[in-house]
Amino acid sequence: MENQFSSELHIEDTTGTSENMPAVSILYKKKNWKVREKIFSYLIYACGMLVLLLVAGITLNLVFNSIPTLKAYGVKFVIGTEWNPVNDQFGAFPFIAGTILTAFLALLISLPFSMSIGIVLGEYFKEGIFSSFIKTMTELLAGIPSVIYGFWGAYFIIPAIQALEMQIGVVPYGVGVLSASLVLAVMIIPYSASFAREAMELVPNDLKEGAYSLGATRFEVISTISIPFSISGIIAGIILSLGRALGETMAVTMLIGNVNGIPENIFAPGQTIASIIANQFNEANNELHISAMIELGLILLIITAIINIIGKLIISKMRVE
Repeated sequence: MENQFSSELHIEDTTGTSENMPAVSILYKKKNWKVREKIFSYLIYACGMLVLLLVAGITLNLVFNSIPTLKAYGVKFVIGTEWNPVNDQFGAFPFIAGTILTAFLALLISLPFSMSIGIVLGEYFKEGIFSSFIKTMTELLAGIPSVIYGFWGAYFIIPAIQALEMQIGVVPYGVGVLSASLVLAVMIIPYSASFAREAMELVPNDLKEGAYSLGATRFEVISTISIPFSISGIIAGIILSLGRALGETMAVTMLIGNVNGIPENIFAPGQTIASIIANQFNEANNELHISAMIELGLILLIITAIINIIGKLIISKMRVE
């Protein structure tokens, strides 16, 4: 009897333990996942804060090293037109004008091509050999080093611009704002084109099929449904392209002519902020000149930030509407 009772007790204990095991295991897994989730959230927060600290550090570094010219010139540095490091005369307005003119002209030239590529790949040829070929070639444009674009511009764009200038009676410099803008336009096409394509691929098919069922043509569907629905993505690509054009250095330096003055027209040579920094930073031989170079970088950062903020406001307004 005692052996039987002990064996029954042993069976009951074992059975009770085995029944409790799944609950204990689930509780342990939940606890473990909570710990992992906390670690992951802390890691995400740390990465986000690291990016903010990095941007703040770059900005503060530029501001701190710009103090000599900020004290010496103040606002005159931004609105001044004379740039003569020998006499310590520093005016950044010609380079600001050259940067904005070159970037916006490049954007204006590239938009028809980038939008056309986005519409073709997003609406007409979503799949197939032709679509894959166009996508590959467009992505290849984004991967070509800027110095290669500079060589191409020097041996192809400049002679073509010189021939055009001789035909219209302009001094045939060849180099200038237009030459730099044409090369920049080719460089930024992949960014706006890829954003436009991806945005148009997200347009619901139900909307387009409903329009087709009502007798709309493909042009009407694209102009009244696809483009308005994907306008925020298209604008995001345009802003990214503009930021890329504002900061381009090597290709612009090789093609813009590097003249320290306000361009008289799009055929005239000039300078951008990036090109003047590339040309003179290593040659700066006094504190004021170095500080002027760094303040130019700060101005370029501010211009880029302002354009990005305006772009974000436009995108948010489009989404609300």
